Amino acid sequence: MKLSVGIIGLPNAGKSTLFNAILEKNIAETESYPFCTIDPNVGVVEVPDKRIPVLAKITKSKKIVYPTIEFIDIAGLVKGASKGEGLGNKFLSHIRETNAIAHVIRVFSDSNVQHTQGNINPKRDIEIVELELILKDIQTLEKQKPPKSKFDKKEKVFFEGVKRLRDILNEGIPLYRAELEEKEKEVANFLNLLTIKPVVFVLNVDEEQLSQGEKIYYLFKDSPVTKENSVIINAKLEDELIDYPRSERRKFLKEFNVQNLGLDKLIKRSYEILGLISFLTAGEKEARGWTIKKGTNARKAAGIIHSDFEKHFIKANVIPYSKFVEAGGWNEAKERGWIEIVGEDYILKDGEVVEFKIGK
Repeated sequence: MKLSVGIIGLPNAGKSTLFNAILEKNIAETESYPFCTIDPNVGVVEVPDKRIPVLAKITKSKKIVYPTIEFIDIAGLVKGASKGEGLGNKFLSHIRETNAIAHVIRVFSDSNVQHTQGNINPKRDIEIVELELILKDIQTLEKQKPPKSKFDKKEKVFFEGVKRLRDILNEGIPLYRAELEEKEKEVANFLNLLTIKPVVFVLNVDEEQLSQGEKIYYLFKDSPVTKENSVIINAKLEDELIDYPRSERRKFLKEFNVQNLGLDKLIKRSYEILGLISFLTAGEKEARGWTIKKGTNARKAAGIIHSDFEKHFIKANVIPYSKFVEAGGWNEAKERGWIEIVGEDYILKDGEVVEFKIGK
């Protein structure tokens, strides 16, 4: 499945610097003035998974294929964007194309990088961005006019959902933070509303703040930011390290009590908020990771590989990754009786190694 994350935030929050760091290339412009990014930068990166090369070695795979994730570096949003300020509607339309949002919050201080609001205030900056997204969603909902004549039950449910969503937004609550019924979620997704998209907050800190670790969360009391929906990153530092091997970068970051690269942390958190997991396949041709939603059954998972696999699904052999590695491959795993033969309704778990049996 295609997975895309839009990187948003106020101008000069560090979006393009973060984009360069996670792509490990200097693609996006990173000047210290607003709107140096106009057209969105798009990059695709592999999702790191240490399990896949291990499987490749066991099964003597000719090729290793990682899942991918697309990052879109979107131009900075300003107060009044919903009314056309800054890049306005162009900015907001780019967000619609993404599955999730990485909202970059400026926490760092740097006198050489101007702040469009005049000073550092992370909570205020979050409110500015979220308000603009809310206002744009309200505009979208207000365009939904019920027919003047009598309408059917399906239309009645739809417009009831529109009214409920509009009421929530008018209270200043983004939809991703609201308790919605399933029918209301369906309306929000059908209209591609901006605030229904899951959000990862990227706290862009300086080196001193990075060393503080989770102590930095005191700045976000009474805000939507939590340890569960955010990551702490020094985008500038990681951008400066992109020419070094990943092992050396990790070693350097450990001096700041940072265990993982920003890309790894952001992808992990993005998977969590989107409710995604990976299943694995391994054979002589290739070892590969596949991204699916939690709760996906075996037949649907087979369809991720190829639509014909879903259509002609018979059964699947399934084994936990750790058991597969311990057995040293399919043959020994079968000998030990560790492989479970499952039907189409079996719900796959993260990290399971799967072999699909397909008919004609």
